[in-house]
Amino acid sequence: MISLKIEEVKAFMAMLLTNSLFDEFVLKEMELQTFTSFHVSGQFHDNFFSKEELEQRELDVLWGEIRDIAFSIIRGNKSPLMMKIVLQLPINQVGRLIDSLAGGRLRLEDVGGLYLNIRFEKNELHIITGTAIKTFTLDKTLDIEWDGWVKSFLKNKGILYEEE
Repeated sequence: MISLKIEEVKAFMAMLLTNSLFDEFVLKEMELQTFTSFHVSGQFHDNFFSKEELEQRELDVLWGEIRDIAFSIIRGNKSPLMMKIVLQLPINQVGRLIDSLAGGRLRLEDVGGLYLNIRFEKNELHIITGTAIKTFTLDKTLDIEWDGWVKSFLKNKGILYEEE
């Protein structure tokens, strides 16, 4: 787990809210505080969809499905009082990351998730990484690889950060 302070908040928010950079990430939770509080659980309700619709879609709520809603809540000349967004790396990308680890010590079914916790408060924006593993292990290889993946991802997208 690492904490990264985003140096250019406006640029990052534009990438988060107006382009598809994070659209394939699974939304686990979103909380926004503007003139009131807004909360999205990220929980998928399959009974909302017909059987045919369910066959044609993923069973996760993706950031790309919520991004425009978040933008419409935040849009304006005032910054939100607080914003918390928890994104999860999609399972197919988790599989690729695990496959790249030497030794095959971890199986995909052992990983509960790889997370980005995005938090804006008091005009500062931080990304905190997180991993969830379903079995007990002292091996921190996945944590280290995930932290490295996130830093590389941000750097490749031109997102400046300071590690705290």
